[in-house]
Amino acid sequence: MDEERKTAAHFLSLIKKSRRGKFKLYIGMSAGVGKTYRMLQEAHTLLRNGIDVKIGYIETHNRAETAALLDGLPLIPRRQLFYKGKELEELDMQAVINLRPEVVIIDELAHTNIEGSKNEKRWQDVLDILDAGINVISAVNIQHIESLNDEIKNITGITVQERIPDHVLSLADEVVNIDLTADELITRLKEGKIYEPAKVEMALSHFFKGEHILQLRELALKEVASQVERKVENEVTLIHAAKREKFLACISTNERTAKTVIRKTARLANYYNSKWCVLYVQTSKESPDKIALDKQRYLINNFKLATELGAEIIKVVNDNISKAIMAQCEQQKITTICIGKPHLNLMRVILATNVFNGLLKKLSENDIDLVILS
Repeated sequence: MDEERKTAAHFLSLIKKSRRGKFKLYIGMSAGVGKTYRMLQEAHTLLRNGIDVKIGYIETHNRAETAALLDGLPLIPRRQLFYKGKELEELDMQAVINLRPEVVIIDELAHTNIEGSKNEKRWQDVLDILDAGINVISAVNIQHIESLNDEIKNITGITVQERIPDHVLSLADEVVNIDLTADELITRLKEGKIYEPAKVEMALSHFFKGEHILQLRELALKEVASQVERKVENEVTLIHAAKREKFLACISTNERTAKTVIRKTARLANYYNSKWCVLYVQTSKESPDKIALDKQRYLINNFKLATELGAEIIKVVNDNISKAIMAQCEQQKITTICIGKPHLNLMRVILATNVFNGLLKKLSENDIDLVILS
């Protein structure tokens, strides 16, 4: 009976997948590379070919070349809202679903919706529209991808607040990189094609430094390449006879280290197109009646982050952390363990050596890799 239910559920998922709209996503290394411009060009091409395409939401940022491309394209009126005394506009998701165009163009995928909207984020609106069977073309910059948040901060010194979970990218049927050289992008900036003149000098000395652009460009190219590789692996059936990778991220109540381990393990799992888990071993020192409230809050936030990035959460109670890790490796068929760089003084390292060596020995015997993340 269980097997029958599984078969029926699988068939139902195939039906839903076939009814779901197709999702095309443009990725760029930064603002101003031409993602919106390219989407509008594509909209004109589709319209000329008899496709019912409509503009759900476009942000021109007052760029004349981009705004000019809106001429002749049918627009779905935006939702008008009052928030904190100001009149603001949002994507009207329900109007899109009611009108049911064949294709809808929706810009600024990482945008946070105004309070009171059905969904907190625009990418959630897009998923609802796709589920309604409508095809979507959207765009996002590389710095808005959740698992790259720490890396982007290291490159630019800026913490990007609006982010999308990595699994949204994996849902895209087609991912296209809009690429420019660093010199081309800086020229566009100086010509006033990205920001108004008053903002140009500040942009050049901060986000749009040449070395920053090169690093962001590399990230964007790698991301799109890995998305294409995953798509090939998913669609070509006779690819992997070898065992599949499965990652286990081991976290503690240290907020910063845990976030790094989660994001970097998500990147690895994403690259290998594999499943991954997050393990927290609760010792008696961190039982509910002893753990500090701030650490409890860190754990909850990190579990939420891991879930958004596609991990399965495992929480076990055990005073022997090594044994708990090995037990989960066996149960979950883990191939790689990811841990954070230990912040220990020399004496604690010496005292922990036997425990660590014991874990290494067991990992070696079971052909499990250990990755220590900086």
